Amino acid sequence: MKLTLNVWRQAGPDAEGRMQRYEAPDVSPEMSFLEMLDVVNQRLEENGEEPIVFDHDCREGICGACSLMIDGVAHGPQAATTACQLHMRHFKDGDEITIEPWRAAAFPVLKDLMVDRSAFDRIIQSGGYISINTGSAPDANEVLVPKVDADQAFEAAACIGCGACVAQCPNGAAQLFTSAKVSHLGLVPQGQPERDQRVVSMVAQMEAEAFGSCTNHRECEAVCPKEISIDFIARMNRDYLKARIMSRAK
Repeated sequence: MKLTLNVWRQAGPDAEGRMQRYEAPDVSPEMSFLEMLDVVNQRLEENGEEPIVFDHDCREGICGACSLMIDGVAHGPQAATTACQLHMRHFKDGDEITIEPWRAAAFPVLKDLMVDRSAFDRIIQSGGYISINTGSAPDANEVLVPKVDADQAFEAAACIGCGACVAQCPNGAAQLFTSAKVSHLGLVPQGQPERDQRVVSMVAQMEAEAFGSCTNHRECEAVCPKEISIDFIARMNRDYLKARIMSRAK
């Protein structure tokens, strides 16, 4: 395959960025998208040019680091797939592909295709810890959890914090990410003592960052590589309102 790439290049956070065109000949359909960028970077280095900076880690769809807008879609055209697991067989010979970093005020560009997603870390940290002293590992089934709750907690905990939901949302909202992190603890017994304070603190931190507001476009749900439902946003909103009402009643 021969492809043409339009890649966002930006020297640093305060530098002016631009789109730059590259030819990518001899691309194997079996390459992943990041492997294709590796090959492009190798050619750039051989020619004495600066390689394209992009974030990556596990390349197994787990870490959430591969934050790329591919032809205007977070992680590219394949549903429920991270950029690192998107294969070039989903493109055609002669295609022209546009590659950009996440576009959100809360995710400032560090260089080229790499963005700063530390706002997510601060939201998680604001939730604090579970204060229950659990002691040694409990025996299996000692703490009974209804299967419905266990399944929903597992679904929420599947969030890898990639930021695709924010990048695709026209408002740059982080409600899907935050609600997943709130819910996966709020659904299990161990998470109940801090449930109210956790949701209030995490929502407050989310609003303190430069994220937008959710207006139910559902773009977040559409591009989430783990297919997390916006039902968790409704759950978080309910928990937040309940926590605020209870705090005023005390």
